[in-house]
Amino acid sequence: MSGPLPARDPGLQPERTRLAWRRTALSATVAGVLALKAALAHGVPLAWGACVVPVLLLLGLATRRARALAAPRPAALGPRYALLAACCAGTLALAAVPVIL
Repeated sequence: MSGPLPARDPGLQPERTRLAWRRTALSATVAGVLALKAALAHGVPLAWGACVVPVLLLLGLATRRARALAAPRPAALGPRYALLAACCAGTLALAAVPVIL
């Protein structure tokens, strides 16, 4: 089992995954902007930290992951980055609550 790896036929899976990361980044940006608008309208000046910082982190992570998926054999997403993505998405979900209410 230490021989050369067989040729990989990625099909369309890497492209779908790259598009999913881009959709996630776009939806996070929209949620962050709407939550920031609602927070500033209600007079919460430090809300940018809960809205802008997670959006920037998620945009950076999505860009990095989309580039990594262009490789012939992309590496798996590390647990640290998966946790970062989950924390950013959770923070944005909580920050979007005032928009819904």
